[in-house]
This record gives sequence, structure tokens and C-alpha cells, in this order.
Amino acid sequence: MSSDSLVATALGLPLAGVRAVIALLAEGATVPFIARYRKERTGNLDEVQIRAIQEEHEKHVALEERRAVILRTIEEQGQLTAPLRAALLAATTRNELEDLYLPYKKKRKTRGSVARERGLQPLADLILAQASSSPQQAARAFVSKEVPDIDAALQGARDIVAEAIAEDVAARKAARETYRTGRVSAKAARGKAKAHSKFENYIGYEEPVRRIPSHRLLAVLRGEAEGFLKAHIVIEPGRLTERLSAIMGMQKHSPFRRQLEEAVDDSLSRLLGPSVEKQVRNELEAQAHIEAVDVFATNLESLLLAAPLGGSPVLGIDPGLRTGCKCAMVDGTGRFLDYQTIFPDRREAADALVAMVRKHQPVALAVGNGTGGREAEAFARRALSEAGLDAIVVSVNEAGASVYSASDVAREEHPDLDLTVRGAISIARRLQDPLAELVKIDPKAIGVGQYQHDVDQKLLAAKLSQVIESCVNRVGVELNTASGALLSHVAGVGPALAKKIVQHREKHGRFRERAELAKVKGVGPKAFEQAAGFLRVRDGRHPLDASAVHPERYALVEKMAQDLGTSLEGWLENPRAMTSAQLERYVSDDVGAATLQDILRELEKPGRDPRQSFEPPKFRADVNEMSDLREGMVLEGVVTNVTHFGAFVDVGVHQDGLVHISELADHFVAAPSDVVKAGDRVKVRVLSVDEGRRRISLSAKQASQ
Repeated sequence: MSSDSLVATALGLPLAGVRAVIALLAEGATVPFIARYRKERTGNLDEVQIRAIQEEHEKHVALEERRAVILRTIEEQGQLTAPLRAALLAATTRNELEDLYLPYKKKRKTRGSVARERGLQPLADLILAQASSSPQQAARAFVSKEVPDIDAALQGARDIVAEAIAEDVAARKAARETYRTGRVSAKAARGKAKAHSKFENYIGYEEPVRRIPSHRLLAVLRGEAEGFLKAHIVIEPGRLTERLSAIMGMQKHSPFRRQLEEAVDDSLSRLLGPSVEKQVRNELEAQAHIEAVDVFATNLESLLLAAPLGGSPVLGIDPGLRTGCKCAMVDGTGRFLDYQTIFPDRREAADALVAMVRKHQPVALAVGNGTGGREAEAFARRALSEAGLDAIVVSVNEAGASVYSASDVAREEHPDLDLTVRGAISIARRLQDPLAELVKIDPKAIGVGQYQHDVDQKLLAAKLSQVIESCVNRVGVELNTASGALLSHVAGVGPALAKKIVQHREKHGRFRERAELAKVKGVGPKAFEQAAGFLRVRDGRHPLDASAVHPERYALVEKMAQDLGTSLEGWLENPRAMTSAQLERYVSDDVGAATLQDILRELEKPGRDPRQSFEPPKFRADVNEMSDLREGMVLEGVVTNVTHFGAFVDVGVHQDGLVHISELADHFVAAPSDVVKAGDRVKVRVLSVDEGRRRISLSAKQASQ
């Protein structure tokens, strides 16, 4: 079966669509471009399906590359028989390939290899054949200077057999199946039975391999990595021993039966068992990493697509109790205007803040939610109220702002400003446009993951990059104001080309139309094709440049307007002039109904932002610290992180509370992400507060009533 057929079968998708996606990717097309502008070729597959095809195809490519290496290696050894070649070509998984290759791998010196060097292979063959002769009598012929007695000869032969069992394809498959039905077990590491740690609840813990949730497995593995726990997969060895004995052809009445039984037990405890247990643990861990990365990706997507305040001036405040509040003013485009440090506990502080607000007329004050944030919010609200000013005060999640302020991106944007000023600017811009600002920060610094530092970092980076690319292209990017960091995530652009676009803009001024993008050095036909539809040029020469309509469809849209007896501008003023029924006459091999409907929706609201409208959170003014919380208190909060076991909610006390999955709703919840996402406004009830351990337990059940 061909690779594309295997991908289609694995994902349950139409073969024609899968083939089209694979071909487009090979041509250099990006996933966002394929999903948006090549619907006719793919059969209208969405971005999730296209990414799944990409990942599954990459797995098959990697499998084929590994197969080729194994075939070449065994052939070079002169051991590639026709049956072995056929088996290798028929293998459909990496495990099958590696099991077949295992006997031909170069190995370090082992007990079995030493026994073979001493000439004991024929004796091992008698054990494997379950010969009818006497083991002691057969072994006597192998006694030598290196093999002092019969027992040593039989031991050496069993060592060879134990290795043969560990390398047998059927035996390894049986062992894997058994370990996959086992139980993950954790106990205290040596000397840690009485030690207090966050892992003490896992001492004596057991759960079936098939049902263990990813977050509990990762917790156990972290406890093991930190030296507090020792984890194993526990199985019923007797049942596996019987299966292995049958696979190796044990004969009930053979004099060599006992020798094979001992070899099976030895292999299971010393070779096959540890090897397969490690393999199954690796499988479990890999799956847990995928699930943890998916949680992180879902949370990041919610934050990136959070409702923006929009292009209004904002005063950003980075709170500080000892060093003062750093206040940075930015205009509606995020350009830095002014800065000063204010100490709320000083008499002149309110006057200084009010003077800054009157001078620059910000629509909102964005206050970081770090230490001193609630106090800074209260101070700002009080000062504005007493002065009769109506700017809103909004708490903004400042996670990662310090990382941004010390980054190369921040230094390039504001080379002459102090770190603290850059942090306040970032807080202000996050309120204006979370997506445009958060893309400048390493996603891992935003703090919305689950065991993010324990998972496969390559997998995490790739997944988060996909999420950012998806969000940026879904929203669209203003070509004349976007930062290099934001432009770098546009389909077909990348960091190097983004830098050239910014340099071209600085040198030649604003772009007047999308077509001018082709004048940037390095932007060839392919890059322009991929990027153009996701870039916006407001108030440009061509009215469609502010929309998501791709330039390759401008002529079609102009023809449609002409058929309506109006200009393109006239159609934009009355987009409902064309009905869905009329669209059908424009369907062709290149342009299908789905693309035409996209065009019509875009003309109804050119360049529409898919994100929700901004609404500030409402924290209680009398709740600022954990000590202010009381059991039964109902609060409004903001979801900051969603995990497999629940959701964390900021209720304005500098410590997020946990709403366990069992407390998320009055009905059964299979996964927290089914009912909440990062950034959601929720009402919660306080269940308990543990100030000593900095833990807050919350419930969303009936809290909204």
C-alpha cells in the first residue's frame, strides 16, 4: 500500500484529499494557505485535518527512511535473506522493524556473546530444539579450559538462549502486549519513605497502564527524576512465562525442558522484561507528552485569540511595591510615548498619575497582575475617580513580560529604554492586541502549560509554533504596522523575510498595496502567493487589499461586480447584492462553492477580526489577598490555565485557585477543555483556602446562579 493510502486509512480521510495535501506540501505550500485558498484541491479539508495529514505523512517518511537504513545495514553484513527482506518490507510499525533488526545490531560484550566465543552455541541449539538426549551428557562434550564443568557449560548455553528469547520477534510482541495490560506502580525511593514532598501522595500508587491519565504519569515520572519515587510496570509474570515457553517451542517430556524454563525466567528478569518495560514506559511517556503538549497548545491558542482592546492609547503599569510602579504610555499603534515611575504610597503619586492620564488621554490603564498588582489597581481607580476621569483600569496577565523586556526583540524595538520600561510597554500592548504582543515571547514563559518543562521540548516547540502560525494567519496581519516578530509567523514569510519587510517599510514608507510586497528583496512568487492573503493593507490603492480575498481572485471578484452592473467599490457598499444562488455560475475547476462563499463573507465585512469583543474582568474590590477569601464566597475570575485535571482561575489574590474537573459543572465533564478555556470569565465559589501551602480550592457548580 502506498504512503498516501496508508495516511488516508489511518486518518479516515478521502484518498484524493490526502494526495492533494501531500502534493501541495511538497510544492512548498503552508498549512494555513492550503486550508484557506486550496479548498478545491483538498476537498475542503480544514486546518486540523491538513496538519494531521502532514504529521502522519512525516511518520511514514521517517519509517521508510529507517527501513532503508536497516535493509542496507543487514545487506552489508551479508545476512539479508529473502524471507528477512520480505518481513522487513511488510513491517508497518517502528517496533516491528526494530524487532526484526535487533539480532543484527552491533552489541557490546554480553554473557551470551562470551558463551558463543567459548563454543557453546551447539549446546544452546539443543536447548532450543528441546532435544531428547541428556543435558548433562551433552554438556560434558563442551567442558574445556574456559568452561570448567558441566554446570558452567549449561549456564553458558542458557545465556545464549536467554538472548535469543529477548531478540525473538514473537516473544517481544507477546511481552509488549502483556506489559501494556499491566499496572503502573510507584513506591518511595530508597531513604525517601518518610520524606515530605509534593510526591508523597504517589507512594503506593497503582493504576492500569491503559487508563492512567497523562498528568498522573508525568507526576510519577517527575517524582522519579527528582529521586523521591521509583516507578515500575507490574505484570503477572506467570502468564507471560507460559506464553514465552510456548513461543520457544517447549516440549513437555524433553530432558532439556528445565534448561529452557530457566532460560525463559532469566531472559524475562534480566533481558526481555527490562527491555520491553522500558519500551512500554517510553510509549506511555511519549503519549503523555503529546497530551500535555496539546493542553499547552489549547491554552496558548485561547490566550493568543483573546479579545483585543484595539487601536486605542493605553497606559501600561508594571506594579512594584518597593521600586514603584513603572508607567509607560503607548499610542493606538503601540508606539512608545512617555514614561515615569510612581510610588503609590507617596502623597504626590495620584497627582502624577492623573497628570499623565490628562496629557495622553488613554482609553485604559493596563495593570500587570504580579506582586502589588491589586494594590496598584485600587490606587489607579481611586486616583481616576477622584479626578473625574473615566479611563478603565484592567488587570493584565504579565507572565513572560520580564522575559520579553530582556529579549533581543525588546532591545531591537527599544534599544535606549530600561528593562522596566520595556516591561510596562509590553503590558500595555497586551491589552491592545494580545496576539501581536505575545508572539514576541517564548510561549513556555507564558505559563499556561502542564509539566511543560518535562515534556519533549522539540515536540513542544513544533506544536506551539503551529498554534502561533494558525492564530496569526486566522486573524490576519496589518502589513504597515506589524512588528517583525508578528510578520515572521505569516504563512510563507519567516524571520529573515520579516526583517527585510520591516527594513523595506522603514526605508520606502508604508505599503500602498499588496502588490508592492513583491518589491521586497527575497519575496519571490511562492512567498508572495503564500503570504499575500493573510496580509492587510488598510486604506490602500485596491479595496480588496484590506480583506482576506487573495490577489489571485481579484480578477474574478471584479468580473462578478461587473456582472452585477456595479463597480467593486459599489459592491462592497452592498455586498448582499449577489445571492448564493448567483454564485453557482462562477464555479469552475479552480474555484469551487466553498471559495466563493468565503469571498462573499469577506466582502460583507472586509478584514473582519474573528476574535471576540473586549470585556474587562470584574474582580471584587474587597478581595486582594488570600487572607480576604472566605469559604462560600462567590467571585468572578479569569481562567488562566486548563489542564487534564481541572482549571486554574485568577480571582485577584496573586495566587490562582484550582477548580477540579469534578467541580467544573453540575453535569459530568469528560475533559476540562470541553467547558472552559484560558481567558474565559467565570464565576466560582470558594471551597477552601490553605494559606500555608498557597492552595485555593474553587467550584464552578451553581456559582453562576
